[in-house]
Amino acid sequence: MTTELRRLRNYINGEFRDAADGRTIDVVNPATGEVYATSPLSGQADVDAAMEAAAAAFPAWRDSTPSERQKVLLKIADAFEERAEDLIAAEVQNTGKPVALTASEEIPPMVDQIRFFAGAARLLEGRSAGEYMEGMTSIVRREPVGVCAQVAPWNYPMMMAVWKFAPALAAGNTVVLKPSDTTPASTVLMAEIIGQIVPKGVFNVVCGDRETGKAMVEHPTPAMASITGSVRAGMQVAESAAKDVKRVHLELGGKAPVVVFEDTDIDKAVEDISVAGFFNAGQDCTAATRVLVHESIHDAFVSALAKAAAATKTGQPDDEDVLYGPLNNANQLKQVTGFIDRLPAHAKVEAGGHRVGDKGYFYAPTVVSGLNQDDEIIQNEVFGPVITVQSFTDEAQALEYANGVEYALASSVWTKDHARAMRMSKSLDFGCVWINTHIPLVAEMPHGGYKKSGYGKDLSAYGFEDYTRIKHVMTSLG
Repeated sequence: MTTELRRLRNYINGEFRDAADGRTIDVVNPATGEVYATSPLSGQADVDAAMEAAAAAFPAWRDSTPSERQKVLLKIADAFEERAEDLIAAEVQNTGKPVALTASEEIPPMVDQIRFFAGAARLLEGRSAGEYMEGMTSIVRREPVGVCAQVAPWNYPMMMAVWKFAPALAAGNTVVLKPSDTTPASTVLMAEIIGQIVPKGVFNVVCGDRETGKAMVEHPTPAMASITGSVRAGMQVAESAAKDVKRVHLELGGKAPVVVFEDTDIDKAVEDISVAGFFNAGQDCTAATRVLVHESIHDAFVSALAKAAAATKTGQPDDEDVLYGPLNNANQLKQVTGFIDRLPAHAKVEAGGHRVGDKGYFYAPTVVSGLNQDDEIIQNEVFGPVITVQSFTDEAQALEYANGVEYALASSVWTKDHARAMRMSKSLDFGCVWINTHIPLVAEMPHGGYKKSGYGKDLSAYGFEDYTRIKHVMTSLG
């Protein structure tokens, strides 16, 4: 007996559509490794239609008042709460994540973030009007940029879609959003929900692969391209957008250092760091995956972390006792496995280091010690449930190791010494520094990095402002 596959469709100009040429992609549930749906493999015609719809809808949406846009976003947040079970079910099929954790750790922040941007719509800031030149009054207008081409990743398909569309819509832009080819289901459901609230053309979803995203970024209509993804993808987007001087917003991954000093409570630090490293199978650009420990407590810390890893469970979505589910796709399983297979002889696998089962893409919680700063697994993003541990001798060496990678998104410092924590937070070259914690995010605070982690901010008033442009208006008083 064969099970009929779900048929996902694009959402363009207020209606669901197949790809113009009928092409599709198989969508796999990573917890089973089995195909459960088909999704459009959109081409140029589909991108053209979506951009045309977004452009046509832009003038009216731009001219809506902030209070009107706030009401729309609040309705979207309420609708997401009402359809939470459906969203969770779609996301679990997308990703294989634990149902209970998806319900508790993703839906509430998403709804809160939408409501934050609903409020931000009414708090546009600029310099006060005034006479900065005699006989002339100047004012500053903050306006939406226009149509936004947005590409979301597969690690948090729902939440990253919110981070894209919520500030863009709040600022008065219209959106063409592409989910990852491996995780389109929850975004298509979002389109169904949002489409009942916003005017047609304001929010559009185009499914497809890398070429679809490339067509979106290179299209002449969008004023801005925003992507969360790999460094390679971000560089390609920046290069493509440069051809017509599009604004670009990039969040491209990380290699977060976790600097643990000798005065740290080892048991408490290990408990928190293991969760922050293994949560979502380590598929988080802020994950606590690169631990730097003072030499005096290194061995004790590694021993405790290995025990924590051995006690951490991965498994099927309906198992309430698991911390994380599978890696998202077969290619990602191959990538993580490759890092472990290529470990240098001086490295030691303290826990894990292997696939779990033969169904789905599960990988054991893994701890690797004995590494050097120039080792591949230290310098490159694994994006899996793998925590590396290095030893340092003093504060200066800790900073040298921490900053000695091409990523600069997030970091954390673990110490009871307040002055040292402040010195480290000043010198760590990362967009976020947590002290005695790792990974909490709030809508009011910015998320974004430097170097090859990209530029632009998500969340916060700074993230909202990224979706606006500034205009100076001067008038003569004569």
